[in-house]
Amino acid sequence: MKNIVIKIFASMMLFAFAFSANAMASEHASSTTEVSAHKEETYKAQPMSTMIVNFLKSTGIVALVNPRKDEMSSTGKPMSDFHKGLGRVIMILVTFLLFWLAIAKGFEPLLLLPIAFGGLLANIPIAGIGGPHGFLGVIYQAGLSNELFPIIIFMGVGAMTDFGPLLSNPKTALLGGAAQFGIFGTLVGAVALSQAGLVDFTLQQASAISIIGGADGPTSIFIATKLAPELLGAIAVASYSYMAMVPIIQPPIMKALTTDAERKIKMTTLRHVSRLEKLIFPILVLVLAILVLPESTPLIGAFMFGNFLKESGVVERLNDTLQNALINITTIFLGLGVGSKLAADQFLVPETMFIMVLGIIAFSVGTASGVLMAKVMNLFPGHKVNPLIGSAGVSAVPMAARVSNKVGMEYDRTNMLLMHAMGPNVAGVIGSAVAAGVLISMFQ
Repeated sequence: MKNIVIKIFASMMLFAFAFSANAMASEHASSTTEVSAHKEETYKAQPMSTMIVNFLKSTGIVALVNPRKDEMSSTGKPMSDFHKGLGRVIMILVTFLLFWLAIAKGFEPLLLLPIAFGGLLANIPIAGIGGPHGFLGVIYQAGLSNELFPIIIFMGVGAMTDFGPLLSNPKTALLGGAAQFGIFGTLVGAVALSQAGLVDFTLQQASAISIIGGADGPTSIFIATKLAPELLGAIAVASYSYMAMVPIIQPPIMKALTTDAERKIKMTTLRHVSRLEKLIFPILVLVLAILVLPESTPLIGAFMFGNFLKESGVVERLNDTLQNALINITTIFLGLGVGSKLAADQFLVPETMFIMVLGIIAFSVGTASGVLMAKVMNLFPGHKVNPLIGSAGVSAVPMAARVSNKVGMEYDRTNMLLMHAMGPNVAGVIGSAVAAGVLISMFQ
């Protein structure tokens, strides 16, 4: 009995000791927290008049009229007073023009609105929205600088693409190939200008700029990341701007190179394309890309993956996600990221101006090359091709095909060219990806 009492007493003492130690530790932690939470007051009281003056100095109006000397660009570099003040005002007016084109004229609002709004946010003084810690800068680093957004866009475009018109009339692929002449023609032109001393572009930079001629934003971002990352912002802005401006740029070129009779040529579907053909085609194209031009497989692989899911018919949920939710979300982020490069200090510079000029030349040459190739094809026996669908050889899907159809219906309301134009349009997507792969393999 005595031993039991001793054991109980010893247990009680141990328990009391442990409880006391725990209480002391808690008290010490609490006092430490109080000490660490204490902060010396650094704000000094000021008169109300001084506070009002300081507030007024922090407004955007003052920042535009009397720019801060210590304000840096989104890349951490000093800015000129022009870019801090009048340059920002000019770019804000440019974004308002883009809003008008998207809303009032309906020019590709899915692209123009996010790009324009990103440009508006990027030109807000002081806020630093386009900087590395601003949300536009975070979006840009998260999906544009690492090629993620272009790959996702290609998946979505693949899921929305029907290769039936191309497979039913394979010769329209020549129109997509001809439109790539704008890419290589502009490459030669950019190198010639560099040799003449008018611009200072390296061969890699000229290659990245030339891909704008394909009117393929994702491909432009992809190749710029590989060959000229320092020009990525300017190239992305130029490429997506011209994609959105397809309804403005292409019709005058198409009308100048065709006659009324050519614009009224009616085309008929040659044959029905089986489901098996549509299943085999994406795999065949991917295998050829792997064997011949592996540099192009990231883009072509994503494009064919999306199309294969669509044609398989057994993963409708995934197909629906690619066609709608995923590509829409990515388009929002991609547009805002591209718009972040519309900041005055990055856009209103000679290099960007040269890129914009070379880009529109490349795009115009690509459009003209497709139309002229269709006219050449009509010199040979066989079914006639409406030259208007040649302009769809640039890979602005499906904008270029819609423009071909719209111009054709201006001269004959019963002449539906949309599905016929989709043949060279999707061929142009593949062609621009192949052209990018060739340039990367040659100049990287």
